Amino acid sequence: MTLRAALLLLLVGLLPGCVTTGKVNPMDTQKGRNEARDAYVQLGLGYLMQGDTERAKVPLKSALDLDSSSQDANAALALVFQAEREPKLAEEYFRKSLSSGENARIRNNYGSFLFEQQRYPEAYEMFQKAASDPLYPERSRVFENLGMAAQQLNRPDEAQGWLEKAIAMNGRQPRALLELAEIAYDRKQFVPSRDYFQRFSQLSEQNARSLLLGIRLAKVFEDKNTAASYGLQLKRLYPGTPEYQQYLSEH
Repeated sequence: MTLRAALLLLLVGLLPGCVTTGKVNPMDTQKGRNEARDAYVQLGLGYLMQGDTERAKVPLKSALDLDSSSQDANAALALVFQAEREPKLAEEYFRKSLSSGENARIRNNYGSFLFEQQRYPEAYEMFQKAASDPLYPERSRVFENLGMAAQQLNRPDEAQGWLEKAIAMNGRQPRALLELAEIAYDRKQFVPSRDYFQRFSQLSEQNARSLLLGIRLAKVFEDKNTAASYGLQLKRLYPGTPEYQQYLSEH
């Protein structure tokens, strides 16, 4: 059974009018309403994960009809509107969600939204609040986000510290590794930069930015074959990017 099918079955079992014992309507109890609310949220998230934002709104609205202060339902709708490029609505629902209480996961998501909107000081503050929860299981991702925000705020030393903390907690974070490789290269620390770059390459496909860095590192270490290979990939895959134009100017 697929996750979607399981959620649908759970939802059907909790809809108004459904009877579990033949005597008690689960919607007549707080527990039953809470279970239905949670099922609606899960169904909405399932649609969102499939990229179907319009269908996602229907069960999420039903969840809010049952509980207008549902933190998870409001947070899910924030993600829906973020995906639909409705920033005012997304922010409204992020704020509604957080008005119900502290939540590191939601603060991290809100921070990512603010980062996407290029509101870097606010994003940095939100990530800091998310990182203050030592038991949040995705805390390494928050430190990675803090590092990225610090870079945008032109605080390279601070960024390096956050990114190193992220990698110490979870070494399989390609974005953090690439960022650390860039920071080290800019400081002419070429051996650490190469090490970070190689770790990144083991975890992720190359992108325009990483290929340009790979070319630069290959030239530093006089590896002409690798430099040429990365150059061809950059030309073939990312010909219209600023990185390719930068490569041409350096070549």
